[in-house]
Amino acid sequence: MRERALALAPTRTRLALVALSSLLLVLSFPDFNLWWLAWVALVPLLCAVCAPPRPRPAQSFLLGWLAGTLYFYGSCWWLTHSMIYYGGIPALAAFPLLAPITLVVGLFPALCCLAISLIASRRGVAASLLVAPFAWAACEWARLLVTGQLWNAVGYTQAYEPALIQSATWGGVYAISFFILALNSAITYALLRRHCRAIVAATLAALLVASLISLAAWRAYEADFGAGIGHRPEAVVVAIQPNVSPDFERTKAENDALVARHFSMTMRALDDWDERLAASAHDQTSDETNVEAMRATPRLAVFPESPMNFSYARDAEWREAVADFARRERASVIFNSMEPAPGGGVYNSAVMIDQEGRLVAQYDKIRLLPFGEYVPLPRWLGGGLLGGLVGDFTPGSNYTLLPAGQARAGVFICFESAFPAIARRFTNEGADVLINISNDGYLGKTPVLRQHLANAVFRAVENRRTILRVTNTGITARITPRGEVLDATDSFQTASRTWTITRAAGGETFYTRHGDLFVAFCAVVAVLATVSSALPPSKKIS
Repeated sequence: MRERALALAPTRTRLALVALSSLLLVLSFPDFNLWWLAWVALVPLLCAVCAPPRPRPAQSFLLGWLAGTLYFYGSCWWLTHSMIYYGGIPALAAFPLLAPITLVVGLFPALCCLAISLIASRRGVAASLLVAPFAWAACEWARLLVTGQLWNAVGYTQAYEPALIQSATWGGVYAISFFILALNSAITYALLRRHCRAIVAATLAALLVASLISLAAWRAYEADFGAGIGHRPEAVVVAIQPNVSPDFERTKAENDALVARHFSMTMRALDDWDERLAASAHDQTSDETNVEAMRATPRLAVFPESPMNFSYARDAEWREAVADFARRERASVIFNSMEPAPGGGVYNSAVMIDQEGRLVAQYDKIRLLPFGEYVPLPRWLGGGLLGGLVGDFTPGSNYTLLPAGQARAGVFICFESAFPAIARRFTNEGADVLINISNDGYLGKTPVLRQHLANAVFRAVENRRTILRVTNTGITARITPRGEVLDATDSFQTASRTWTITRAAGGETFYTRHGDLFVAFCAVVAVLATVSSALPPSKKIS
């Protein structure tokens, strides 16, 4: 047994290569933002798995598991913030508690390395590196399907470089991960083979990746997505970032003051908008007809997901206050609300009140946050006890669109931005614009703020829809259909933004219509290549 364990132990050189890959990947994500490192970050790991003398498949699995665990731990350490500051868990306990989670998600890079190793042992290094991009993308997809988590997929490192992510319109974030792995594989092949033909092949592969990315970018910047001249605004949207601290022991007076903050910030923003229209009316160069049309444009105030625990159905005082506000300001209001669900449950909802003060639409959050809004454990394993501590919400099931003038909006809540299928389904249902209301206040000034925003950037590009991201503590921003982040707010400050929205002019993308077809193809390629390499060779009949 001891000899077998020693045989599986990786060499120090391979361990150093794994650690280097993990470090480079962590540095590629916010808040380090060294996005360009992702294009070479996996070269050390691929060398550790493929360089002669090649490790056994079991060793490669362990190397990939270690790399994945370190990579996810280093880029998601911020999960400990809420444990320490709101869960009362000492830091010395919180950081070790994160390890089991990262060990689980680290299994998926491990599976990728196992597949690469099996293929290399039977088909050679060239074949294994050719399959590596397919295997990595497939394992990211498998991670989402098995664990419900796609956070910090490698493609998200490029979120703030719009020219590099336009391929997401046909392949989602998986397409960007695929391209990143393709370049890493090409570099690895050139390093391991070190002969002229290998360098030429690697160069051609790199040029192909660059050409496909450039073609997608060129097509994106040639297209019109409905935000230009001639597209009449359907609604004026005021986004409110109230910066409400997660405090579970607020007095009623403190709560009333925070409600007043929401309303006063909205009124100031609407007054500023009216003043801008009045100034335009006195400007001789402005079109009087357009100014009058803008004055008649419906107005919509959007409040973020919030720790305020609004409840439209159960709180008569709040129900009356928001209805009076909507009528007085002639503006519809979207806000986060805890609404009753069947069986005595509770929905985490986005509720819309029109300018007459009437309830017109409600979306109930479908994808709930594990260990935040529900406990993914049976009661006999402690699910009942933990549910009382972290919340026990009921998931919704309907993709309800909310009216915004003549346009329709799909509103998804907080971490639902990490699920490509949510935004895609809203777009398929006819959403002209997507609104993401969110609250990252529980996680402090940590990398989660920009990592979370990166998810929304990809949802905008995948579906070619504008996303209005309205947050409690930041980052509030407007994201264009090309993935450009505009009007971003500072974090943990009060702020408001005023935007106009139009009907969508871009139609449906390939990704909107067909979803994960590309990554499903990657999975088929990876599985077939791995299985054919794992099977024993057939005996020749003499």
